[in-house]
Amino acid sequence: MKTPLRVLAHDSDEAFSCASVLKVLADDTRLAVIEKLLDGPVTVTEINESLSVEPTLLSHHLKTLRDANLVTRTRQGRFAVYALTPVLLARRKGRSIDLGCCTISFS
Repeated sequence: MKTPLRVLAHDSDEAFSCASVLKVLADDTRLAVIEKLLDGPVTVTEINESLSVEPTLLSHHLKTLRDANLVTRTRQGRFAVYALTPVLLARRKGRSIDLGCCTISFS
């Protein structure tokens, strides 16, 4: 069995297994958010304009992605801006992301 993906670990050095990362990305909405963030940081409003998800549900999905250390959130005035984590950006190749155990490609 492979060791957990340490590249997606939190500051507390908690490691995530490939299965746990793929479980987070198995949801269509969360996967669509990751795809949207391949183009660069965006606000929650911009994410919701392209996905048309109920705001509370989108908030839940974004928290799940943050908890999995896949996205970051920063504040710009009253707006929350989301981006892929630096680790994920470093593993990005065009419209693909190498997770260490597999590669996810977006068309």
